[in-house]
Amino acid sequence: MNYDIEINGRKIGPAFPPYVIAEMSANHNGSIDNAKRIIEQAKACGADAVKLQTYTPDTITLNCDAPDFQITTGLWAGQRLYDLYQWAHTPWAWHKPLFEYARQLDLTIFSSPFDTTAVDLLEDLNAPAYKIASFEAIDLPLIQYVAQTGKPMIISTGMANQEEIQEAVDAALGAGCKQLAVLHCVSGYPAPAEEYNLKTIVDMAQKFKVVIGLSDHTLDNTTAIASVALGACIIEKHFTLDRTGGGPDDSFSLEPAGLTALCRDSKMAWKALGAVNYARKTSELDNVKFRRSLYFVKDLKAGDTITEDCIRSVRPGYGLPPKFKESLIGRQVQQPVYFGQAVQLDLISEVMTNA
Repeated sequence: MNYDIEINGRKIGPAFPPYVIAEMSANHNGSIDNAKRIIEQAKACGADAVKLQTYTPDTITLNCDAPDFQITTGLWAGQRLYDLYQWAHTPWAWHKPLFEYARQLDLTIFSSPFDTTAVDLLEDLNAPAYKIASFEAIDLPLIQYVAQTGKPMIISTGMANQEEIQEAVDAALGAGCKQLAVLHCVSGYPAPAEEYNLKTIVDMAQKFKVVIGLSDHTLDNTTAIASVALGACIIEKHFTLDRTGGGPDDSFSLEPAGLTALCRDSKMAWKALGAVNYARKTSELDNVKFRRSLYFVKDLKAGDTITEDCIRSVRPGYGLPPKFKESLIGRQVQQPVYFGQAVQLDLISEVMTNA
């Protein structure tokens, strides 16, 4: 199993900058023009990809008034599931023009399918990858169906326990998926940062041995940036033109300034990780001279003995390091030295005096 994956020619893994996905979700608010503007802005902000969700209310739920189909808590309380998905879905007729538009802008576009018919639609559009949403991570037949496309797959794990994640991973790999990533996720909308337990990312990488990332539903970028330091290779955030736009997901989505900052800062965090390296860095070279070193603080004649009050550790750093001070006490100078002269070994005798 190759722990790196590749989507549309972009390699994704620990050795590469974080892959930032702008999740459009329902933030088009029923307008294909808004959807296109989101794609434009995702590109302008520096995202690596924009992602849709592919379902209709009839492919994801039932048109039913029974209590099971009523939302009673959370962000969408008071709605029927069917009505929420009718409001939020991206019409299937939009997919082709949106895919074409993103490709014109040289921006990778793919989607989360919520049933096999959605996978078939996306295959017709030659989607370069697939994302399994957290709520579908337990739909093993869907994961297996996606795996059979041979495309890279990303699985979000919100609400899933370790056993369910392992089942999803096994289903994907067992059905032929060769490029798999798993995203740590908390499926709260929004999700409190303190519930993210980002140390889980390290454990997931060790346990599942696939590319690991983060699907982040917090309101700012702190959690996402921190995840990079723990090994997140993919960051997915919901993206909107206006957080006050009134759409289903607008209130917990990033606006353009936030997405720009995420793309910039996540890559900077990745660069800062680097590798284990104790060597002096290029940016430090000019400052070495400002470290402490030993200087004479008295004029001495050739043959004079160096006493405690003859030398001091001061800046700049052109003399011997301060660690040599004690070994110099009691030695003689071999030639005249002056106040403010850097202490060097060739000025000092090798023999200690009896003084």
